[in-house]
Amino acid sequence: MIRKGIESMKNLLVTGYRAHELNIFSQKHEGIVYIKKALAGKLVPLIEDGLEWVITPGQYGVDLWACEVVISLKEAYPHLRLSILSAYSNPEEKWKDDKKEYYEQVLKGVDYYAAVSKQPYSGIWQFTARDELLFRKTDGILLVYDEDAGEGSPKYFKEKALKKQQAEGYGFISISSEDIQSIADEANMYTE
Repeated sequence: MIRKGIESMKNLLVTGYRAHELNIFSQKHEGIVYIKKALAGKLVPLIEDGLEWVITPGQYGVDLWACEVVISLKEAYPHLRLSILSAYSNPEEKWKDDKKEYYEQVLKGVDYYAAVSKQPYSGIWQFTARDELLFRKTDGILLVYDEDAGEGSPKYFKEKALKKQQAEGYGFISISSEDIQSIADEANMYTE
């Protein structure tokens, strides 16, 4: 569902569920492949219409999988840039080693990284400040979220994006669990 003329989108916020909200506890989970395919399917037409930057909060889940997709798309679209704007410094500090290593690998492909707050986690205000910046710096959002499948952390992003869409024509693109399931079903048709 695209409401804004996609040709005017230069900077896109991409976010969605955290891995644990999808019951994904391993990078080997087969669902990640289909989520990435869904992300790529939405990103490629935007890139071909002039998208320059993909910006994400960089949290473990859809954010980092989107980063992986963008890093791989940069081979075909060398003008494409990737940014992570985290809420506070060292968000991966308390993660398990395998998640930390994965995060460090992803960071190698990022063109711009910044923490909105230069200190470690100290309160919800850091997330609020980060989100304000993310919305201010982008023309639209690509959100992996499906409230019919259950609420989760992306609910706030959806509410804020729809308010901004009403007020100033902010772009809103969503990927639902049905979208991902249809990609999985299609892939499984060819492997049976």
